[in-house]
Amino acid sequence: MMEILLVENNPGDIRLLREVLKDGHVQTHLNVVTDGSEVFDFLRHEGPYKDAARPDLVLLDLNLPKRGGHEVLAEMKADPHFRNIPVVVLTSSIAEQDVKKSYELHANCHLRKPMDWDEYLQLARMLEEFWFNLAILPSRAQKVLQRNSHFLSPASSNN
Repeated sequence: MMEILLVENNPGDIRLLREVLKDGHVQTHLNVVTDGSEVFDFLRHEGPYKDAARPDLVLLDLNLPKRGGHEVLAEMKADPHFRNIPVVVLTSSIAEQDVKKSYELHANCHLRKPMDWDEYLQLARMLEEFWFNLAILPSRAQKVLQRNSHFLSPASSNN
């Protein structure tokens, strides 16, 4: 099960992403927080998030109440406990200064939000293929190593 934290305040975007992920090939659990302050309550297991799972991936909007996405990104990447969680900025802004700032703050990717159902479906498939099938996430590295240990063992090199 892949844990995703969606930081988004638009109910329509939340609903669409939840629906397209539900139909994916990889089993996911979508956690949602709706403002920039809630992110750290979630990550630190505070308040209503005391039992929250550590996310494998964060999908972060830039336009959030209380704390903007770039502020959240800067704080996450400055904190040694959270900096290795991949963050995909998923926002409507493709303004050069927003894209540049996202990467300066060490976002793993900056994507434009889809405009319709088909684009959301395509986005979900792309996220699933890259982040859950191709990329080795820090949270999954040990499992990948265990799954592939027969390729790395000395006995297998003699064959």
